[in-house]
Amino acid sequence: ALAMALQDNRSLWSVLAADVADDSNALPLKLRRQIYSLATFVAKYTSRVLQGAAAADALIDINTAIMRGLRREGAEG
Repeated sequence: ALAMALQDNRSLWSVLAADVADDSNALPLKLRRQIYSLATFVAKYTSRVLQGAAAADALIDINTAIMRGLRREGAEG
């Protein structure tokens, strides 16, 4: 179950990376770069977790921080 969740999460971040790499993306360039950087980290770190060399805590923290930020943004709009 953990491996499947990790793969799903990595797939999500891969989609986000592709989206922010597209020149037609309307997000500010700095934010696009930050999201792309996170996606790159998630991809690499997920491999470490799947190999048993790291715990999934950092990935959970990243996703939780993103969700909290999106909730705040939604509350303002």
